[in-house]
Amino acid sequence: MVIRVIDLCETFVLVNKRTPEVIIISDVHLGTFGCRAKELSNYLSAVKPKVLVLNGDIIDIWQFNKRYWPKSHMQIVKQITEMILDGVEVHYITGNHDEMLRKFTGFKMANLSISNKLMLTLDGKKCWIFHGDVFDVTMKHSKWLAKLGAIGYDTLILLNAFINYLSQKFGSGKISLSKKIKNSVKSAVAYINNFEDTAAGIAIDKGYDYVICGHIHQPANRIISNHKGQTTYLNSGDWIENLTALEYENGEWNIYQYNEKEFSGEEYYASCAYGTAHYNTQQLFNNLVKEFELLPA
Repeated sequence: MVIRVIDLCETFVLVNKRTPEVIIISDVHLGTFGCRAKELSNYLSAVKPKVLVLNGDIIDIWQFNKRYWPKSHMQIVKQITEMILDGVEVHYITGNHDEMLRKFTGFKMANLSISNKLMLTLDGKKCWIFHGDVFDVTMKHSKWLAKLGAIGYDTLILLNAFINYLSQKFGSGKISLSKKIKNSVKSAVAYINNFEDTAAGIAIDKGYDYVICGHIHQPANRIISNHKGQTTYLNSGDWIENLTALEYENGEWNIYQYNEKEFSGEEYYASCAYGTAHYNTQQLFNNLVKEFELLPA
């Protein structure tokens, strides 16, 4: 595969990119320790869609810490910005972890828009896209409890990373603690099933061919039926554990699953010059002053 180097940002960019018509990603949680930004950066470097839908929880404002914003997280922001400038239509749909952006619903500038939901018509079929936290009763009535759960989830991801490090040292494979918990706890399984059935039921009532969500970090592509009809339920998963996206190409939706082997052999990712690493506020301000040439470098 051919690659070229862009000196401006010290990063590798794929020339032979895949070009699906639509890509949907969600639940990236930039600004948290569990975010797999490097892998997402590799993926974004390998594709050029006509439409990119950011379906909520891209930036985790709930757990945002100004002391933690690595270069890899800034790289994602830069790559999405480059897509906008390159003519890709980008829709940012708000989620619960980036709910502050709901103040800007209706905002449009160039190829970027911010909304709470999106309806696309693809090959004559209607796609209803939203994050999905609107169905979460916990979010409506006990937000503090939901935030506490988010912190616990992030801690579990960190613990999982440490366990996987030791596991690989001893020659064993990776495991996902949160997946095991989700799959073994009946209430978690019931919640996911109820979420999917609720989304599909409303979509069937509204006559949508596809309903597309995020929020529950559970990638899916399946037909759901009831006595009123049927629809295709899709979920883009997340970029913490599953590393998945939805791609629409040649009239079909497919779940993309990140595979490290795709990107082995060449280094598709490198730190961007605009990355902030672990700089503190004063360092960031000093960089800003230098950028505006107010002081000699």
